[in-house]
Amino acid sequence: MKKKAIGILLSALCAAFVFTGCGLLPFQEDVPFTKQETPKAEVMPSATPVPEAEPTEEPQQEPVEETSGGGEQNEGSPLEQARLMATQYDYDGAIELLKGQPDYESNSDMQAAVSEFENTKATCVEYPLEQITHVFYHTLIKDTGKAFDGDSDEPGYNQVMTTVDEFNKITQIMYDKGYVLVSPHDMASVNEDGTMTRGRIMLPPGKIPFVLSQDDVSYYHYMDGDGFARRLVLDENGEVKCEYIEDDGSVSVGDYDMVPLIDSFIKEHPDFSYHGRKGILAMTGYNGVLGYRTDIAYKTGENLQPDQKEFLDSHPDFNFDDEVQRATVVAEAMKANGWEFASHTWGHRNATTSSPEELQADNERWEANVAPILGKTDMIIFAFGADIGDWQGYNMDNSKFAYYKSRGYNYYCNVDSNQYWVQITDQYFRQGRRNLDGYRMYYNPEMLSDLFDVSEVWDASRPTPVPPM
Repeated sequence: MKKKAIGILLSALCAAFVFTGCGLLPFQEDVPFTKQETPKAEVMPSATPVPEAEPTEEPQQEPVEETSGGGEQNEGSPLEQARLMATQYDYDGAIELLKGQPDYESNSDMQAAVSEFENTKATCVEYPLEQITHVFYHTLIKDTGKAFDGDSDEPGYNQVMTTVDEFNKITQIMYDKGYVLVSPHDMASVNEDGTMTRGRIMLPPGKIPFVLSQDDVSYYHYMDGDGFARRLVLDENGEVKCEYIEDDGSVSVGDYDMVPLIDSFIKEHPDFSYHGRKGILAMTGYNGVLGYRTDIAYKTGENLQPDQKEFLDSHPDFNFDDEVQRATVVAEAMKANGWEFASHTWGHRNATTSSPEELQADNERWEANVAPILGKTDMIIFAFGADIGDWQGYNMDNSKFAYYKSRGYNYYCNVDSNQYWVQITDQYFRQGRRNLDGYRMYYNPEMLSDLFDVSEVWDASRPTPVPPM
């Protein structure tokens, strides 16, 4: 497909946000490619708007399927399974598994393993939940020569994207420092009555829990031909990988974005994951999900954006139902392997400036078009980091929170430049996220020093200076 130049929404960072305090409003440090109107107070170009959602029937609320571990734990003998569980800090699960084996009382190897797990468990300490950091990325750049080719999209890619090489170096350094992947679901749990209870994360001394997420894993049309993967697929072994279109039109399958890169890293370093956790994908829906064109507009042909129409014109054999089915299979494989999904709003909406009615219409689209593929989620990661409340917290007088809470959302994430920012109440869990991208690494490397030394990960192919916001 011929690449379309997309307008870039350049985010403005106020001094208080970058250098002091929480700086929760306004949040403007998320993906720069927006599909909605730009607030009047912001001076920045807008991109192609997404048509407003029409009211739809009340979506059916389904129970959230919470993952608690990777699929690798189902492989091998009970002793091998237990050792993997213990390596990923699930000592109770490992002990229970072995003690439940019919030959446990006569198996000295199992008994020795249980003793080892109990001794290691006794050394673990509870990590302070309010000191857990949350880092995030956008889609990773596989080919910097195509992303940084001097066209109108280059500045935005340079600001908010991270290269595969940088990501791999950051991951290795954080692992070497003792960082361990956890989930917000480990930090707080939801009771039957909808209230929240604080969690407990127990780790050996020196281990540091952190949360990982990635925004917009939809491989939008505007990214075509710019050095990014095309979509997520299952390879011949049933593992999630990326497809990438080579210059000659051939398709390569490999580790070209965060999901397969983390999967491969944890396969080699299982102790990088707490109880099999991976990361969270914050998903929109207007271009589909995971690189599949699954939004209803591709089926009905109504309210198509120019790039969507161009895509359909270029693919006369497009089969919507097949596209949805393939996306669903990939999503199920990911969830079974420890990945989680969050709403990023269907249309990448600014939740701060959008009205309650607009957010409701948008969420109805997410539940109607995205949830059937990815599953119902109880987590919302705000587009642009634009929160529905200030640092003082939410309450039921906040109509936006009241609506989201009524739809089963209990976990909320914004963008914050502090090392960590966490709120846990009896009604919700809330966490700030830190962007690990070109802008932050170039302008504020000192703010990332707890994670890595920027000079050790910086991709020399990245143009400098990184454009200011």
